[in-house]
Parts: sequence; C-alpha cells; structure tokens
Amino acid sequence: MSECTHDCSSCGESCGERTAPMDLHAPCNELSSVGKVIAVVSGKGGVGKSTVTCSLAAAMARLGKKTAVLDADITGPSVPTAFGIHEHAVGSELGIYPAVSKGGVALMSLNLLTENETDPVIWRGPVIAGTVKQFWTDVIWGDVDYMFVDMPPGTGDVPLTVFQSLPVDGVIVVTSPQDLVSMIVTKAVKMAEMMNIPILGLVENYSYFKCPDCGGEHALFGESKADRVAAELGLKVLARLPIDPALAAACDEGRVEEYQPNPMAGVAEALVAGRV
Repeated sequence: MSECTHDCSSCGESCGERTAPMDLHAPCNELSSVGKVIAVVSGKGGVGKSTVTCSLAAAMARLGKKTAVLDADITGPSVPTAFGIHEHAVGSELGIYPAVSKGGVALMSLNLLTENETDPVIWRGPVIAGTVKQFWTDVIWGDVDYMFVDMPPGTGDVPLTVFQSLPVDGVIVVTSPQDLVSMIVTKAVKMAEMMNIPILGLVENYSYFKCPDCGGEHALFGESKADRVAAELGLKVLARLPIDPALAAACDEGRVEEYQPNPMAGVAEALVAGRV
C-alpha cells in the first residue's frame, strides 16, 4: 500500500498502518560503486544532447573525477564514436566490463555489443528499457564519482525506466532556441518533477554562431529563449553553447576529449563545487 496523501483526521481510515512507497531502484553491479548519477535529457531529438553529455563527461574527467557515461539512447547510440571507441565490450561471469576512453571515461553503449556499429536496433520499448536497466545492474563500472546518462529524447519507456530504476541525483535539460522549445522542455521538466527527480538546470545548445571573420554573434535559430523558459520553470541556465563546427568534427572523429576550450567545463566545475 502507498503512504497517506491526504488529511487523515477527516477520513476515518487507519492510515497509520500504511507503508512507504516501494523503492523500485535496481541494485548496481556488486563490483561497482557509483556516486552521483546525472541524467542528460531533451524533449526532442536533434538538439545536441549527446554532444553535451560527452563534453560534460570529458570535462569532469579532466577535473580528476572518476567518470562514466551510460548511453541509454539505445536506438541512436553515438557516445562511443565521440570518444573514438569502436571495439566490443568484454564480458565475464561477473558481468560486462565497460570500454574506457583515452581520458579514463568508462563507457557502455549498445554499439559496444552489436556485431556492427551500423546494425539497426529493431526492438520494442520494453526490451529497450530492459537493456538500459541491465547497463546499470550488469556492467562492472568499478568506482565512479560521476555517471552521466545520455537519455533518448522524449518521455517514453526508457526515461521512465531510468528514473525508476537508477538513483538519479539530478537532471540536466538540453534545449535549443527554437520557438517550440518552451512546450517541449516543459514536458521533460514535468516528467522529472513527477518522478521526484531534481532538475539541475538548462543548457541551451545552438545559441549563436560566432563569425570567424568579424567576431559577431548571429542567432541562426532565433533569439535565445533560455532565460524566459528557465524563469517560467524556476530553473537555472547552466550554459549557452554556440554552433561550433569544430566541436562537431571532434565528436565525429572521436576527439571530444581533446577539444578545447570544453564548452561544458564551467558546468562540471559547478557540479563538483556544489553550485548546481
């Protein structure tokens, strides 16, 4: 039974006998110890969520923290490519070992398990959600200070599974300046709130393009709406990222850890300092 949610003095029921809600969190692999779990979400695809996740993980590792990325975007896994990892994960009777990047970031993604990176994943939602849960329970993560979960866009089976099964400490919402963003971001934020997950703040990607010739900043996707949306939802704006072809190329070429200045370095520092 669930805990009482009303004024017991007026109902006449014996609410004191009710128990607290069942804890649905799945146990982490017994050979693992994970500190903070932060989910990076977006209300829609194509806003650069994976780039933000990988940049944040790379920045955190540079701060000397043991960092991991759980790629929960099963049908569109791109995390290994950004870190230049193309080999298969190795398993044992104790579990699956994550791949480790040059910078020491532990990674698990479906691309590390399929025969070919380009093989499509034609699975129904419950199977996909179950796979994500296994990435938490069956992968030997070891000692991790910060784990970032690269979520698929939207509010479907996988986000629900992650929020219910993993001890998520907070959510970072990635958005863009486009007009529909307010409604879409609100959906993602409300889902996190309904699951009692703290929202750490917004990251606006594609905020502007800085001309390499004149140095001027141009809002190619419209003027920034981050401040307005954040104010409406009572959230912080953690960062505004420019359109940067060099960063996109670094991710495509597996060099996300090498790219400097890292656009998420300030957010990583704020997380460590407890300002977020």
